[in-house]
Amino acid sequence: MKTIRFGIIGLGLMGREIASAVARWCHLEDLDFRPELAAICSRTLPPGRADWFKNNFPTLRQVTTDYRELIANPEVDAIYCAVPHHLHAELYSAIIRGGKHLLGEKPFGIDQPANAAILAELRARPGLVVRCSSEFPFFPGVQRIFRMAEEGAFGRIIEAGTGFLHSSDLDPAKPINWKRTLKLNGEYGVMGDLGLHGCHFPFRAGWNPLNVRAILSNIVTERPDGKGGMAPCETWDNATLLCDAEDRQGTRFPWTLKTQRIAPGQKNTWYLEICGTKASVRFSTKNPKRLEFLNYTGGEQAWQEIDVGYTSAFKTLTGEIFEFGFSDSILQMTSAFFYEIVHGRPLRPSAGCVTPEETALSHRLFTAALRSQAGSSTETV
Repeated sequence: MKTIRFGIIGLGLMGREIASAVARWCHLEDLDFRPELAAICSRTLPPGRADWFKNNFPTLRQVTTDYRELIANPEVDAIYCAVPHHLHAELYSAIIRGGKHLLGEKPFGIDQPANAAILAELRARPGLVVRCSSEFPFFPGVQRIFRMAEEGAFGRIIEAGTGFLHSSDLDPAKPINWKRTLKLNGEYGVMGDLGLHGCHFPFRAGWNPLNVRAILSNIVTERPDGKGGMAPCETWDNATLLCDAEDRQGTRFPWTLKTQRIAPGQKNTWYLEICGTKASVRFSTKNPKRLEFLNYTGGEQAWQEIDVGYTSAFKTLTGEIFEFGFSDSILQMTSAFFYEIVHGRPLRPSAGCVTPEETALSHRLFTAALRSQAGSSTETV
């Protein structure tokens, strides 16, 4: 049993989600490695936050407000880093230079130059496992769709749609946060915050966006500043991207990518739809057990539904008849990251985290989308 000593930089929601996955490691079966939370870091430690980690992780030996101290810690092998986008290039590059494996948050750089700088650092450290966080394709229904794609079950793809919709900013009285500022979030707006989730499956399936026509919307233009006044909202709330995509066989088809912070009726919904000449599928995290599919062999057409249950990439104690949820997808993604560190490869292509090269492709797409919005034009990716 190999132990991977683990550090976390950024102790917000996702930092605690990843820590909770480490705490649930006994829920996984048949693995030859385990992580041990050894260090945490945050520039500002909210009251009680460090105590939450200390009380739940007796292996914790370092608490610091300086990320350089955590990176320099010889008892840390790998780091999860969740900080605002404008800090990605600085911190991710420092982690890579420090010789630590990295699981970083999207979009892996506030813009295309920042992303390129991170990848340049990585090329000088080829032995490191550096991956980007994206958990939704680890849902069992999506893993099954991956297998269908690998087997060529769809025939020729007619069209596809992916997206991530939620209503976190639906209330106009919600105070402004850093994701609504250009300086901290970047010009991508909602695309930088949510877009890579909608790209994970297409990129791993080998779909390459050739061009894009984007419609970006800033719906709530100002919000309370928390000081009794109002502050301008500088970033895009919603984005719809229509792409001319090409699969590995050179077949072109329309791919629509939607990312929305203001989506009435949604909580936190990731979805995938593929229409093909032989088979079609629909999946949404609104009902994580349900996979809808249509097999066309001539004659009548009928959509069917199956309950996929808890058939995860990495085996757990949970029986197949039960439901799979968000925290389970975080556990699976974290397992995939550590699996690559130990074994030098993913369990299988569909059970691998987003690669740096895939983040670079997302930056090409989102940068082209900004040009498209500015010129009301179709832009080459």
